[in-house]
Amino acid sequence: MELNFYKQTGRDVMGPIVEDLTPPVELDREGLDRIRQAFADAAIRAARLDLAAVQLHGAHGYLLHQFLSPLSNHRTDEYGGSLENRMRFPLEIFEAVRTAFPSSRPVTMRVSATDWVAGGWDIEQTIEFARALEARGCAAIHVSSGGLDPRQQIPVGPSYQVPLARAVKQAVNIPVVAVGMITEYEQAEAIVGTGDADLIALARGILYDARWPWHAAAELGAKVKAPLQYLRSQPRQHRDLFDCGE
Repeated sequence: MELNFYKQTGRDVMGPIVEDLTPPVELDREGLDRIRQAFADAAIRAARLDLAAVQLHGAHGYLLHQFLSPLSNHRTDEYGGSLENRMRFPLEIFEAVRTAFPSSRPVTMRVSATDWVAGGWDIEQTIEFARALEARGCAAIHVSSGGLDPRQQIPVGPSYQVPLARAVKQAVNIPVVAVGMITEYEQAEAIVGTGDADLIALARGILYDARWPWHAAAELGAKVKAPLQYLRSQPRQHRDLFDCGE
């Protein structure tokens, strides 16, 4: 559901603005209509597959991020220039998907809260976008950052994007998801427990340890719903971990 012009370098930078790739072509009206319909059609297919929810990826230099950021959006029509104009196409896409997907199932959005480049997309604009999404029925917003411009200077470290999630959460009433170098169980619990975010997302951590949530539950004294086939794998030191379903 996304278009992205990207390059990976030794610094793991991705985005459409790189010197040795052909720049993206500005979409004409027919192109805008075609992509808007493609998003809606994808949502219909997702519903037919009985998926419980869908998330639009508007971060990391993907197409919707390219419209939002003044670093990449140089259009001179109603889809470029002011913040209202730059938000227009991403919001149209959200509305098309929200209309196409069953109303009983959530549609969420992932955003880059900042480009980490002066004059680019930033947290203040993200908050305005989040409020506009909330008004249109967005079920949650997933707050990441960067990925658009190789000039980005990202202060990478544990929980480095959590302040961005906190700022968005303070401005909206929909659930906010924090992500980014969240690796420890207590770290994740603290993010939610202090109200910085409503949920946390894991990527590399889950790739490394697919049972991370089980281990977190064991460490924090929670329970895991597990199939009966898993009963005998319950660790001796965590005899009450599994809540085995029927």
